[in-house]
Amino acid sequence: MAVRQPDPTPGLEPERGLVLAVLAQGVDADDEIGEFEKLTRTAGVRPVARVLQHRQQPDPRTYVGKGKLDELKSEYGRVKAEVLLVDDELSPSQQRLLENTLEARVVDRTQLILDIFAQHATSAEGKLQVELAQLEYNLPRMRGMWKHLERLGGGVGTRGPGESQLESDRRMARRRVTLLKERLEELSKQRDVRRKERRRTNTPTVALAGYTNVGKSTLLNALTDAEVSVRNRLFETLDPTTRGFEHEGRKYLVTDTVGFVRRLPHQLVEGFAATLEETLVADLILHVVDASAPEERLVEMIGAVNGVLHDIGADELPIELVLNKVDAADETRRRALSNRYPDALQVSALTGEGLDDLRTRIADRFADLFEPVRLLLPYQDGAKLNELYALGAPIEEREDTSEGVLVLARLPRREINRFARYLVGA
Repeated sequence: MAVRQPDPTPGLEPERGLVLAVLAQGVDADDEIGEFEKLTRTAGVRPVARVLQHRQQPDPRTYVGKGKLDELKSEYGRVKAEVLLVDDELSPSQQRLLENTLEARVVDRTQLILDIFAQHATSAEGKLQVELAQLEYNLPRMRGMWKHLERLGGGVGTRGPGESQLESDRRMARRRVTLLKERLEELSKQRDVRRKERRRTNTPTVALAGYTNVGKSTLLNALTDAEVSVRNRLFETLDPTTRGFEHEGRKYLVTDTVGFVRRLPHQLVEGFAATLEETLVADLILHVVDASAPEERLVEMIGAVNGVLHDIGADELPIELVLNKVDAADETRRRALSNRYPDALQVSALTGEGLDDLRTRIADRFADLFEPVRLLLPYQDGAKLNELYALGAPIEEREDTSEGVLVLARLPRREINRFARYLVGA
């Protein structure tokens, strides 16, 4: 079934892409393919038509059936497509067969998302992660790249200059993979040092997790007065970004993380350890969702994020559901959300609605970790006062007396023993 798609808004002419998908019976094509077409537009490709086939499983050799393959070739030429985009992860043999049949580039779902990640990575670590994921994806597919040279050799696929070039490139790619993993391991150790410093100061850490494009970066900016990029694009945030805010004298750190989608490729989950590690070491996860999305879509997005959180072991951490973009929901929708998610906060990062309640909710989550204490620190023990400030403990009162500095502070409970000799009163 080929479905003609309307042309997008005129502008810089993007590549023309034909979308191909194999769907199980009963699957809503518009819902399933709609997200994939958003991904293609983010990558700079205009989806001009669809070719869909309903069957239980893709063909292991050709992906689609033989008859549908003929239709695909005809439709590809008719719409003057420049690339075939497949909403699935193809095996190397499936990809080569489709490329040979159409005599065209074939990009599967994983390769498309990797391309988007490559466009959006900004930090040195993010670029290394993208390169590693791309190399690991391309290694088993390298044979087809040197097919024209293999014909020059005298052996049956094992000798000749083509095979030598292929093996040489594979060795180079494997060495590069090893080097990238070593460099990323070093960066991971540096992150551990920074985390230990944060833990030393007992600063609570909150990670924003959620589906891509639900407003996590906008929420980070609104909570912390940061200036993280918030363009309306899928996967706009790849590199973990941490900013802080204060509430009632206590500092909290908030980390924005990469957005999730349905069927996020495993090599991306593994490759983007930097972002996901920030989720794992957080004290609290804010699961941000788009309150303006239709109910069925909202449930799907929540399920997709919960699935990834489970895969990386983050579902064991405390999680607060945050319904963002309520400014785009009418009163009826808001009531429905309140009934379905009674414990979730409804906020708008765009207008600021509900943000004070969110800061209070975060503070309440950590309230039991701190104990109000009154300390008298003699002047000769001034280093202890410096230790107190280094902990980031809120100093609610301070008075310089003849005996020393009298302070009322909220200390992390595990640190009270360090200051036990200076405790005064109740």
